[in-house]
Amino acid sequence: MSKKIKVAIVGTGNISESHIHGYLNNPNVELYAFCDIRKERLEEMGKKYGVTRLYTDEADMLKALPEIDAVSVCTWNSAHAPCTIAALRAGKHVLCEKPMATNAAEAREMLRAAKENGKLLMIGFVRRFGNDCKIIKDFVDNGFFGDIYYTKATYIRRNGSPGGWFGNKEFSAGGPLIDLGVHITDLTRYIMGDPKPISVYGATFYKLGDRRELKDKKGYVASSSRGDKDVFNVEDLATALIRYDNGAVVSIEASFSLNTKKDEGKIEFFGTKAGAKLDPELELYTDINGYMTNVDLCMPTALSFNGLFENEINHYVDCIINNTECLAPAEDGVTLMEILDAIYESARTGHEVIIG
Repeated sequence: MSKKIKVAIVGTGNISESHIHGYLNNPNVELYAFCDIRKERLEEMGKKYGVTRLYTDEADMLKALPEIDAVSVCTWNSAHAPCTIAALRAGKHVLCEKPMATNAAEAREMLRAAKENGKLLMIGFVRRFGNDCKIIKDFVDNGFFGDIYYTKATYIRRNGSPGGWFGNKEFSAGGPLIDLGVHITDLTRYIMGDPKPISVYGATFYKLGDRRELKDKKGYVASSSRGDKDVFNVEDLATALIRYDNGAVVSIEASFSLNTKKDEGKIEFFGTKAGAKLDPELELYTDINGYMTNVDLCMPTALSFNGLFENEINHYVDCIINNTECLAPAEDGVTLMEILDAIYESARTGHEVIIG
């Protein structure tokens, strides 16, 4: 194309650099402006990436730079909705990091703003753009598994609190469920064909808290030290059963702190014809000629997570330029927030919560 789309980044924290690298590698994009409430960080990032249009207020940026075409919202969770809605109302396309919002009501307002202003709102479900997802979804779509009726997904950290605002409910809206569980909840639903959730039963625990001061077997602090001003008032473990309208049930586990041997991130699918485990390599289980059989795909590097954000950014740009159907639409973000809301409500009440 002759004219590059001009992209602004709102929120220049760590996750923004994944977006920035994706934009810099896309020939159809001009990285145009940065916005962050932290002036020192803003200037540091501007210098690092050669961006001179720097703003500490999003409204000022949108007013001063009407030529901006698209925005990536990479703020803490509580700012996702207001920043996204402001950009949409200013006539910009938006890629909003996950989770879409702090609750479903905010997510619906974001979707409404996108529709009213005729702009794309894409949600940062980056795991949808991995090779692992592409390969296993190919098997699903071609009927290899038959009817997938049960799925187990875990994202467990033994001592993995991110620190900072992630542990402060005012900014994060929750702990590992909304930070890590959002990935596996969305990925399992997407791979299974986006069934409609009808009920959940969930539990959250506040037992171990932020344990970043713990030492490993060699005597070293296992992760970054906890700051004096750090707040940790979110759950450290969450678990849930999600029931969908097609009869399938998904079990979810996510933790920042858990007395287990090692970190774990795996997804298991159980179908009427075959099963699979993604850990992160893909293993397939079925029966052939009357024998129970494990299938080796002979793809040692096929399931690499490399290029996730580049794939996501390229798709976002393609949707804007060519009106390509979005693979991570705002509607799916709303559904995911409805699931997370229901899990937290179930944990609070101790009862199953009906969705819808």
